[in-house]
Amino acid sequence: MARKVVLVTGGAGFIGSHLCLRLFDEGNRVICLDNYFTGRRENFGDRYIELLHSGRFEFIRHDVIEPIMLEVEEIYHLACPASPVHYQYNPVKTIKTNVVGTYNMLGLAKRVKARILLASTSEVYGDPEMHPQKETYWGNVNPIGIRSCYDEGKRAAETLAMDYHRQHKLDIRLPRIFNTYGPNMSVDDGRVMSNFICQALRGQPITIYGDGKQTRSFCYVADLIEGFRRLMETNFHEPVNLGNDSEIDMLQLVEAIQKGIGRPLQVIHEELPQDDPVRRRPDLTRARELLDYRPSIPLEEGLKHTIRFFQAQLGVD
Repeated sequence: MARKVVLVTGGAGFIGSHLCLRLFDEGNRVICLDNYFTGRRENFGDRYIELLHSGRFEFIRHDVIEPIMLEVEEIYHLACPASPVHYQYNPVKTIKTNVVGTYNMLGLAKRVKARILLASTSEVYGDPEMHPQKETYWGNVNPIGIRSCYDEGKRAAETLAMDYHRQHKLDIRLPRIFNTYGPNMSVDDGRVMSNFICQALRGQPITIYGDGKQTRSFCYVADLIEGFRRLMETNFHEPVNLGNDSEIDMLQLVEAIQKGIGRPLQVIHEELPQDDPVRRRPDLTRARELLDYRPSIPLEEGLKHTIRFFQAQLGVD
């Protein structure tokens, strides 16, 4: 695999930091661009000094809603808060990031003739009426709901990317990311995995919204990054689901975390938030056929790494 100059927007975030390290370890020169709204340099941990002194890694503090001039060969456009707490904090800024930010990155890719991967999301399917969700499904999204700044923002970003591909022959990649977890997630970011683990480690009751029978499919972050890298090396321009297709409900997730922590957990129930999907599982047929993509890290192993990370973040055992 040839070494390249690669830009990662949102590079100091949860997924972005893992991607930056993977690209760096492959020998690439990596430009990590982030406005540090949810990203943190601490996500690079003990390797931060190594990156700074390598000559192959550059940090740029920048917001993608403002244009930037760089010379790069590949772009991974991940910049956008992805948890409800963060993307609903400033919904207008969220949709601007998805639309204006993506427009700026597509314009940069067009100017320098770079290949660009737009990190899309399973949220484009909304509360799906198709199960599992195929890439051909157009979704069931509330365009005026409290989640639409993110859901519709990503749908518009996909539209922009496909129009740049059709009109300007831009070399795009469109992964749709399903629930991903692992080290470097933010504490209390509103996503179920971090919420449950942090509540458990603090000795608090686990808050389940609804009856706990709603389902998700959890993909460990290293498996997602592997999918990114495989997709980037193809010549496929349409959406590809990336995630894990092992579906579990919220009560089963509590049981798995309880086993990982090694003590019983109390559960309380609250009302289901507006437009929260009831079922979510990717159809991975396209990813398997196109990329030979097969997530390999089981939930039990991924939880072990994630719990250890949050223990360190919270300073608890």
